[in-house]
Amino acid sequence: MLPNLNKRAFTLGMASAFALGGLLAGCGTKPLIHTGPVAETSGGDDPPAAPRELRAAWVSTVANIDWPSKPGLSSAKQQQEAIAILDRAKSLNLNAIVLQVRPSADAIYPSPLEPWTEYLSGAQGKAPMPAYDPLKFWIDQAHARGLELHAWFNPYRARMDAARSQSAPNHITNTNPDIVKRYGKFMWMDPGEPAAVKQTMDVILDVVRRYDIDGVHIDDYFYPYPIEATPAVAGNAAALDGRAAKGELDFPDDPAWQRYLKSGGTLARADWRRDNVNRLIEAMYKGIHAEKSWVRFGISPFGLGRPDRRPPGIVGFSQYDKLYADAELWLQEGWLDYFVPQLYWPIKPPGQAYDVLLDYWIGQNPLGRHIWPGLFTSRIGAPTRDYEPDEVLQQVSVTRSRPLATGHIHFSMVALMQNRKGVSDQLRASRYTGQALVPATPWLGNTRPGTPVVKAARGARSVDLSLKAGKGNALYAIWARHGNEWRFAVAPAARATWTVSDDERLGPAEIVVVSAVDRLGNEGERVRVWSKP
Repeated sequence: MLPNLNKRAFTLGMASAFALGGLLAGCGTKPLIHTGPVAETSGGDDPPAAPRELRAAWVSTVANIDWPSKPGLSSAKQQQEAIAILDRAKSLNLNAIVLQVRPSADAIYPSPLEPWTEYLSGAQGKAPMPAYDPLKFWIDQAHARGLELHAWFNPYRARMDAARSQSAPNHITNTNPDIVKRYGKFMWMDPGEPAAVKQTMDVILDVVRRYDIDGVHIDDYFYPYPIEATPAVAGNAAALDGRAAKGELDFPDDPAWQRYLKSGGTLARADWRRDNVNRLIEAMYKGIHAEKSWVRFGISPFGLGRPDRRPPGIVGFSQYDKLYADAELWLQEGWLDYFVPQLYWPIKPPGQAYDVLLDYWIGQNPLGRHIWPGLFTSRIGAPTRDYEPDEVLQQVSVTRSRPLATGHIHFSMVALMQNRKGVSDQLRASRYTGQALVPATPWLGNTRPGTPVVKAARGARSVDLSLKAGKGNALYAIWARHGNEWRFAVAPAARATWTVSDDERLGPAEIVVVSAVDRLGNEGERVRVWSKP
């Protein structure tokens, strides 16, 4: 992520520093996003469309921003903190977590390709003790709660001077130092070097093969944010604040550039750099889906588009010219499944107005990929330019008012864990009062899952369900009509039982309906499992 503010001052940042998805597959009903505990008020016997909205949060491991709280914790303590985050996400009615698994060419899981990250044990290359697999733990615990787990990778950052330990012998800076370049206080894998591209691709596809993740997610770091030649300071915070680096230091990729020219290359250097990034993005999209067709690929770029396409009044940093990220092209070509522009500014200021930028990116999306903007929730309570919770609440509302934007992601989980200025309470009370399914991704597959086998029995104060999943069942969608109100719930397919409790105001459930939902959000046949005698 982009932000680069002081961690102890609320940890706002990272280290140093079209409506297809909203449609029910196989159903022409308009998707419903509700803000209350009921899906719809209706006296009918058939339940409404399932509520659909991606509600997620990033969990940063770099610099121990979100998890674990500090390096060197025991495995048991790390697991306790992970469970606390997942329980908070579930209590807030979120439905996905985006977990950083590769902070700086290192790993939070046992990798045959890169060393353990220091943010777990305190020393790069050292496993947590007692030994366990943190990524598998996160996946299992998330899925047990009906939450998706997306693995977040930083493509090219290799190392930061702020690192607390020596680089491990199997770190890229030691195994292939020629493809790593110093840029200010960073060591950076050169996107123009084929070996650097291969390393990143190998790492990502290894995780896709070995782990039951729901998505692969990459952030905004391709070529590094520009820094000033003197002093060499990180330029990502300046980009966010609309300040240009003075005496900008060029990225030292001359060896790769000269090889390109000698091979007969004709692109200008900036176009060549963009082509390096574009080829990586295309290869990722195709490679991930060749391994597992249901794993969605998402990108979270800087929130400002190309200068020559921006709406009137929008100004600021150009990722197209400085990070060599042609995000508009990626949407045009469909090289991603979801797009998370970092819209880390308030609604009102005209230069980077949240609503104008959101509309811009929606307009750049001809193939109807998911648009799920990133919200800077960690601005709440910041030492400078802080948000009030209402800013985030209003951004959620603005996003919901655009039918072609079907979700959002909070940066980062720490603000929700700390409930800064009561933001978590306010989100739960006014925006997330009921559960929602993640929007479907029919372009990756639209086969409906098998019908679950459900038995229902009337208990003393509830309808008790016994559940057996059908083929391709990842979740159960459960509707219960109390009086004239339909209540909606989501349960993981691993659940063997579910309880539909009587409502104190409306009384017991009169009708209960259950369907299966698969990994891509496709809903199967709905089965009425209970009717009031």
